[in-house]
Amino acid sequence: MALAFPGAHAIERRTAYLSTAELARARAAAGEGVDVETRVVTYYLALRSERPVGVAYFDVHRVRTLPEVLMVVVGTDDRIRRLEVLRFQEPPDYRPPAAWLQRFRGRALDRQLSLKGGVANLTGATLTAGAVTDAARRMLALHRVVRPF
Repeated sequence: MALAFPGAHAIERRTAYLSTAELARARAAAGEGVDVETRVVTYYLALRSERPVGVAYFDVHRVRTLPEVLMVVVGTDDRIRRLEVLRFQEPPDYRPPAAWLQRFRGRALDRQLSLKGGVANLTGATLTAGAVTDAARRMLALHRVVRPF
């Protein structure tokens, strides 16, 4: 959290419980092919002088056959500020490079946040690129419904 929110005075753990309608809105926002299954969304709201500076979400998903854990940090402008791989159990050759992850910085939930849009694919790690991009879309879609700010 210190990496995600330098200078934050407090980080509050919060939980949102989605209704059936909210879950449907999140699924629609995430887009076709992106799984959004959870009705319980835990997130971490960072505060500086009592004002929100950002929120962090954690996403656990399968890449090929093994799990990956990402931290997606969203700013008050509803754009990705940081995307970090916290755990990656597939072979190291398939791990997304830090430079590629930087391409998510500043991205919003729109058509460009896709491998067919503004996100470049990873040669030799297509499943990883798809999994990370889907996770970014899923977290921004949930963020849109949860509205933590």
